Amino acid sequence: MNPSKLFVPRRELLLRGGALGLALFTTPGLFAEQLLETPAMTEGPFYPDKLPLDQDNDLILVGDSTTPAVGDITHLTGRILSAAGEPVRNATIEIWQCDANAVYLHTADSGKKQDQQDKNFQGYGRFETNAKGEYRFRTIRPVPYPGRPSPHIHFKISKGDRELLTSQIFIAGHEGQKTDRVFLGLRDPNKRKLVETAFNPIPDSKLGEFAASFDVVLGRTPGDEEMS
Repeated sequence: MNPSKLFVPRRELLLRGGALGLALFTTPGLFAEQLLETPAMTEGPFYPDKLPLDQDNDLILVGDSTTPAVGDITHLTGRILSAAGEPVRNATIEIWQCDANAVYLHTADSGKKQDQQDKNFQGYGRFETNAKGEYRFRTIRPVPYPGRPSPHIHFKISKGDRELLTSQIFIAGHEGQKTDRVFLGLRDPNKRKLVETAFNPIPDSKLGEFAASFDVVLGRTPGDEEMS
């Protein structure tokens, strides 16, 4: 999508993934409309303490294995944008999540659940955005985790040696959000919408795959002129 099309008239919504929108607001003294930034959320205790050898953007297959991970295959795509709507190229986005059996790739979790862990799920991946700020992953549709009833995918964005944002992606409208303390920690309902997206079945997929689109909007940070 042409970034210039992001600047729509006030009160309109910028559609994300065909289901949700990013509301726009005007900052006094600025001529251009600004996108609402994606809220930061906790990294949580299970960012991998030992990164896997395979760190690509396909979490369904590990190394040369041909045995796919258990779960609903999901194609997660999106863009990383500045607050002004400009694509952020050459940014690294990392994602991590529990497997379909609710086990994270972390010794504090998988070490206790070795018989339960899906060894065919990579659990972690990374991708560097292109000139359009785009990223893509093949992973599984997230599932609830004990203590976290709302399925989610953790992500972290960095550029060079600068960490720019850590947050989470939630399934829009999932029942578990009503009791998920981390999700409810975003007290503003509008901010909650900014970390949700639809996970829609892909029509005619013989594998029963899903697709999810999630755009990340970064706040203003020192050196923004070097980010895009």
